[in-house]
Amino acid sequence: MGTFSIWHWLIVLLVVVVVFGTKKLRNIGTDLGSAVKGFKDGMKDAATDTAPAGQVANQSTADQTIDVQTKPKG
Repeated sequence: MGTFSIWHWLIVLLVVVVVFGTKKLRNIGTDLGSAVKGFKDGMKDAATDTAPAGQVANQSTADQTIDVQTKPKG
């Protein structure tokens, strides 16, 4: 029960091909590949387009002053 032999994996592969068919498996592979590529491109774009978080916070509060009064609880 520890490891699976090559025969086990071949039977599993055969069952998957019979259940889904080769065309459906090809479509799933294509969709998965395009999703991974899109994720990698998005991560690359996000890394180059954004500034560090400290700089963003300082820029947004440096331009404006906020004056707030608090009400005592009573």
